[in-house]
Formats: sequence, structure tokens, C-alpha cells
Amino acid sequence: MKVAIGSDHAGFQLKAQLLNWLRTAGGGKHQILDVGTVSEESTDYPDFAKEVAEAVTKKRVSKGILFCGTGIGMAMAANKVHGALAAVAWNPETATLAAEHNGANILCLPARFLGLKQAQAMIKVFLTTPFGGGRHGRRVKKILAIEKC
Repeated sequence: MKVAIGSDHAGFQLKAQLLNWLRTAGGGKHQILDVGTVSEESTDYPDFAKEVAEAVTKKRVSKGILFCGTGIGMAMAANKVHGALAAVAWNPETATLAAEHNGANILCLPARFLGLKQAQAMIKVFLTTPFGGGRHGRRVKKILAIEKC
């Protein structure tokens, strides 16, 4: 699977630790499009959220993963891109439900609150859990039909 990944300065270290894992057997041998950031120097998270969200919505990648301090800012920014369904997850169960029930195509992780093993578990289930469709599909269609007010 081709995955876009991005972070701000708060998420940089966790993203850096996960890059090699994602490219190897532990993460499933994924092709990674790393949109940055490249250091812990202060950055603006909306820039990276937009780039990952556009890569997902324009079908250059299958899914996206974003890291910031809480995951919240990244999700807010990514969800401004039409077609992006970015969800903050705090454990493997919420990452699973984001994919299965909400059709999330971008996982936003709170780097200041996660360890490496927990982040790996969350990413693994997010990338391997299929969308459930059915009643969930009806709801996601309604989300995607919402226009800017």
C-alpha cells in the first residue's frame, strides 16, 4: 500500500521512528510518501495536513498518517480538504473503528501521548481494517455531501 505520512515538529520524532518500520516487514512493506517535516524546528501543522490530505483525495496514495502533539490540529486541517476523512485515534480500538465505521482515510496520532509500540499497533490496524460499508456507508456519504456553509 502507498501511504502519505506527515508531521509537525511535535510529531517529528515519532514519525521518524516509524518510517523504517512502515517500509519493512513490521509495518507491511508499504511505499511511503513522506511530506515532512524534517526536524524538530517549529512548523505549521496545516501545511503538512493539507499535503497528506490532497495526496489521499487525489488518489496518489491509499491512506495517510499524520502526527502532531494531540492529533487534533492535524485532523481539523486535513478535514478541510474535500474527501478527506481524518480521524484522531488514541488506541488500537479507536483506530480500528475509525477505519471500519467511519471510513477514515487519514489517521491522526497524538505523538505527545503515544509510545512507539502503541503507535505501531494503531497504524497496523488502521491500514489493514476494511471499511464496513452498510449503515456506515450511508453515514459517510452524508459526511462527504456536507458543503461549506
